[in-house]
Amino acid sequence: MKVKSIKGGDKSQFRRYRDLCYGDTSLGHLLWAEFVVFFFGWIPGAAGVFLRSKIYPSLFAEVKGKLLIGRNVTFRHFKKIKLGSGVIIDDNAMIDAKGENNFGITIGDNVFIGRGTIVYCKNGNIRLEDSVNFSSNCTVFSSNSLIVGAGTMIGAYSYFLSGGEYDYKSEVPFAEQSGMETKGETIIGRNCWVGARVTVLDASRIGRHCVIGANSLVNGAIEANSLAVGAPAKKIKAL
Repeated sequence: MKVKSIKGGDKSQFRRYRDLCYGDTSLGHLLWAEFVVFFFGWIPGAAGVFLRSKIYPSLFAEVKGKLLIGRNVTFRHFKKIKLGSGVIIDDNAMIDAKGENNFGITIGDNVFIGRGTIVYCKNGNIRLEDSVNFSSNCTVFSSNSLIVGAGTMIGAYSYFLSGGEYDYKSEVPFAEQSGMETKGETIIGRNCWVGARVTVLDASRIGRHCVIGANSLVNGAIEANSLAVGAPAKKIKAL
């Protein structure tokens, strides 16, 4: 998969900004989004939450119901973001569905995205199923496909990857590579509890009803109904 570069070339500053933040959307939608974010994105307290719940839904590809958005939340590529009912996105989070030919980000009903958490694509897809709960300062990245199953809880500072690999055999400097190499999709099953500071690498799979201990590194498959810890994470007990 190839993504248009926002660097260099003969693009204007405005065109590069548009590619980075909006993608292929109309100028009217871009200007409306800029207006909404400038005047309503920063407002604190209940007034800000209320106003954003009424105005922001017009920006997205789809919003199925009530929406609560905190202060200073950054959205990029609004038209590739679909939100269920009862979604809560806390202050300073970022949701970025960037990509040329991806579907983007789909967030199910009653999902909570904690303060400072970043959910972003680089021409990949992300699906957070119903009642997924991300604590603060997590990072979720996809240049392939990343799925988090319904009812799963994720501790603070966890890092999930689908893709994001570099070719260490290549003569091209890492900083000039796309960073989109991938071995396969990453899937976290339903009703899992992932502890704080857990890293889940590209193409890993965690079965349903698993507990992953804090500070673990998942690099492969964890079978369903397992308690796993360590780096790499290994099953130590059946649930």
